[in-house]
Amino acid sequence: MSKTDFSNLTRQVHQMPDFVRDALVENNLMEAYRDRPPYQQNDYVGWITRAKRPDTKQKRLTQMLAELDSGDLYMKMPYHPRRAPRVGTAQADRTP
Repeated sequence: MSKTDFSNLTRQVHQMPDFVRDALVENNLMEAYRDRPPYQQNDYVGWITRAKRPDTKQKRLTQMLAELDSGDLYMKMPYHPRRAPRVGTAQADRTP
């Protein structure tokens, strides 16, 4: 699994704590997490780690896991991942 490139982020980059990494692995959601844009990955980790109370951290972690599992939410807002163009379409056949 490749590392995410956070070099384009202008905000503080948050390091993922072990408890978040463990939860993603245990719930088989690391790939779903890595499929999200870098800003979302960073926002989730920052949002969870900024919580002061352990129960708030757990609540936020649970929300992130549920949103990654559903695939269509980000911070309780609709999320529509960009999909690669289908093979055979004019957009897919263009070369950069």
